[in-house]
Amino acid sequence: MDLNSVIKLKRDISVTDLSGEKVMIDFETGKYYMLKGVGNDIWDMIQTEISVGDIVEKLLEEYDVTREVCTASVIDFLSKLKEREFIA
Repeated sequence: MDLNSVIKLKRDISVTDLSGEKVMIDFETGKYYMLKGVGNDIWDMIQTEISVGDIVEKLLEEYDVTREVCTASVIDFLSKLKEREFIA
């Protein structure tokens, strides 16, 4: 995965907003996940197809973080979503 990779949701996950956090339920596996902070922002962005680079740029506008740290963190987070087959 690199900055030019385009992210799109692979399957529909039930998501509920709960006090500023997102609770995600994967009915196929019976597992649930909680997202908070920047994870919420990234999840909202990937509801439509978007490149990794665009996600990084939007986060850099919102948060005081270096480009290198932001890029590494975004790719790490998206890689975890891909491992769980939430994104393609």
